[in-house]
Amino acid sequence: MTNRKIEYWVIPPEADGEFVAQMEEVLEVYAQPYDPSCPVICMDEQPVQLHKEIKCPIPATAQHPKRVDYEYERAGTANIFMFSEPLAGWRQATVRERRTKIDWASEVAVLMEGRYAQCPHVILTCDNLNTHTKGAFYEVFEPERARRFVQRIHFCYTPKHGSWLNVAENELSAMTRQCIDRRRFGTIETLKDEVQAWAIDVNHSQRGVDWQMKIEDARCKLTSIYPKIKY
Repeated sequence: MTNRKIEYWVIPPEADGEFVAQMEEVLEVYAQPYDPSCPVICMDEQPVQLHKEIKCPIPATAQHPKRVDYEYERAGTANIFMFSEPLAGWRQATVRERRTKIDWASEVAVLMEGRYAQCPHVILTCDNLNTHTKGAFYEVFEPERARRFVQRIHFCYTPKHGSWLNVAENELSAMTRQCIDRRRFGTIETLKDEVQAWAIDVNHSQRGVDWQMKIEDARCKLTSIYPKIKY
């Protein structure tokens, strides 16, 4: 029996006008010059399984790497919220127990009343998850406060099966490789400390994101997803 390697991809649909329309909207937003009065923010999220060590790991020595027992105890789950402002070279990673509408709206509100308090508007790029909605603010805040958030946020949704268009997903991927992979976190507090330390370090060492894909490139290279024009 032949063992064939399987590669997992986010495969876009073929000839889908809705996908194309949302993709081009995102690409148009990324092509805009930096505007501090209306910054572009990207957000994504990622669940994490918490694991407690059953046996104390053996510290690394000159002869051996750190040794961790293969057994562990499940300690629940957590969710990482990633926010990134590509042109400013800034990202923020926060951790919550859940990924509900309340959690999402609360995280966005902290940014809108903190880092972006003086911005008349922001453009928020995110996926079309049912928790990423205007209505979520009304489930957390009084109507007047919720309306103020909604008035200032312009949503730009990535298309379904088009998560590769979200810069925050790329940031999550980098954080996973550099901070989370092959590590066990027994508590949310430990996970919070580690991802916050990662974000601070990366913010100090990296510049803005150089996004290369333009609408013209998409129309040339992704012709299969553009519908055939009907006359």
